Amino acid sequence: MHTPGIYEIIWLIRLRKQRSEGQVREMGSQACTVTGIVLSAVPAGDYDKLIVLLTRERGKIRAFARGSRRMNSPLLAASNVFAFGEFQIYEGRTAYSVAQASIRNYFSELMTDFDASCYGQYFLEFADFYTGENVDGTDYLRLLYQSLRALSVPSLPRKLVRYIYELKAMVYSGECPQTYEQFESWKLDPSTMYALQYVTASPVEKLYTFTLAPQVLEEFGKAVGWLRERYVKRHFKSLEILETCL
Repeated sequence: MHTPGIYEIIWLIRLRKQRSEGQVREMGSQACTVTGIVLSAVPAGDYDKLIVLLTRERGKIRAFARGSRRMNSPLLAASNVFAFGEFQIYEGRTAYSVAQASIRNYFSELMTDFDASCYGQYFLEFADFYTGENVDGTDYLRLLYQSLRALSVPSLPRKLVRYIYELKAMVYSGECPQTYEQFESWKLDPSTMYALQYVTASPVEKLYTFTLAPQVLEEFGKAVGWLRERYVKRHFKSLEILETCL
C-alpha cells in the first residue's frame, strides 16, 4: 500500500485550505485526454483519491479522482495503481481532475501475485522519482509498461526484469554512462558486458528478449546495482520491502 509522503500531505492541506476560502475552481473550461498509468493513489477526503499519473503527453501529473472511493463510481478501478489507459482530465487552479477513464490494462495479475506486486510497486516508485511534470513521458511510460508486462512472462527471471528496467531508466535519465570502462577492473564475463551494452542501446521492444546464465545474471545485477547506488542515490521504500521479503 502506498503511504502518503510529506509533499502529498502538504498538497492536501493546502488544497483543503483553498477550498475553505472558495478559491478552487472545480474544473477548467476545456478537457484533454492523456495516455498514462497510475503510479500512486492516496485517499483525499471522504470519497476522493489523489492519484499520480505518468502520462505520455504531460509527464507526471497529480489529479483528483472525485468520488472514486464510492463503490458505484466509474473511476473505482481506474484510480488504482497499475491502471493503464486513457484519462480525460480537466486542469483546475491547483490540480487536475479526472472526468472519465478508459483502461486498457489493469495489470490485475500483479495484484494476485505477491512477488510480482512487490517488483511492480518498486517500478512505479522508481518511475515516480525519475519523471517530471510538463515533459514528454513517452520513453519512461513505454519502459514502465513493457517492464510490468515482462513480470508475468514465466520464462523471464524477475531479477533480470528488474535489472534491465533499472539500467534503461538510468540511461533515459542521462545520468548513466553509455560506455562501461569503469568495469574493466571487474573482469566481467564477456556476456555480462554484452548485456550491459545491449540494454543501453536497444529499444524498449527488444529489451526483454533474452535470458542470462545464473553466474552472468549475478554479475549483471551487481554491475547495475553499483550504477544505481552511484547515480541514483535515493532510498526506495519499495526496494527495501522487495529485498526483505523476496
